[in-house]
Amino acid sequence: MMNRTTVSEFLLLGFTSNRQLEVLLASLLASTYLLTITGNAVIITITLVNHQLCTPMYFFLRHFAILEIGFTMTIIPKALTNMFSGDGTISLPGCFLQVYLYLSLGLTEFLLLAIMSIDRYVAICNPLHYTSIMTGPTCSLLVLCSWMAGFLLILGPAIALLGLPFCGPRAMDHFFCDIGSLIKRSCMDTSLLEFMVFLLATLSLLGTLTVNLVSYANIISTIMCIPSTEGRQKAFSTCISQITVVSLTYGSCIFMYIKPSYAMELSSRKRVSILNTVVAPLLNPFIYCLRNKQVQDALKSIHSENRCR
Repeated sequence: MMNRTTVSEFLLLGFTSNRQLEVLLASLLASTYLLTITGNAVIITITLVNHQLCTPMYFFLRHFAILEIGFTMTIIPKALTNMFSGDGTISLPGCFLQVYLYLSLGLTEFLLLAIMSIDRYVAICNPLHYTSIMTGPTCSLLVLCSWMAGFLLILGPAIALLGLPFCGPRAMDHFFCDIGSLIKRSCMDTSLLEFMVFLLATLSLLGTLTVNLVSYANIISTIMCIPSTEGRQKAFSTCISQITVVSLTYGSCIFMYIKPSYAMELSSRKRVSILNTVVAPLLNPFIYCLRNKQVQDALKSIHSENRCR
């Protein structure tokens, strides 16, 4: 190990070696990035300015939109810079930072989705006590705990990763610094770190997914007991958006992290990560806007006020 050259930067190969196609893909990715930022910024804005959306559900949705913006900004700007410039290099500290933020924000997102499912469970299955349970301080504490847990739980693997020497190869067949790709380039035995990452991914993914499944199973059971069709439709419409987002988010992440990534082809991992880092953050605001009548009404109200001015 002492005779090997330590790598101080990596080369991200991106999506293709064809320069013209790379620029075309970069333009498409840039458009997607702008739409993602705009869509989530709209969610944040309307939940702040519209008094009808000052409820726990939209408080959590606002933080989810903030998470999506942060998650996207961790990956896409650097990827666009590399794709447009043709220089795919990223420094080792930059790679560490990207890995840490990617995993921390991802874990925070899982925790927040679990909290949002609990909120819908209380609202639909225990409506008489909803306002006394989901108070302002309680919601703020839940969100604060999800943010803190997301960043603190990743510290252990991050510190272990930071202490590793890296000997290459220098090139990574990815468009961002993925922890699986990075671990493969260490000079030392990484079996313990791989186990830590796998265990944390399994517990966080399956743990929060279990909370979501139990919550929505009870919600659906309660909705089916509502005698009127209109009542069932109204109750179901309040959580269908979240069920869609949960399915989209967990589907890609389970494929990437529950199956040991080190045994998976990195090219397959790269393709799946596009769904997780590009498609999901783009679709989430549109899912909530298109499926949620209150958000639609809030947007119409803001549009009407602007026209009157």
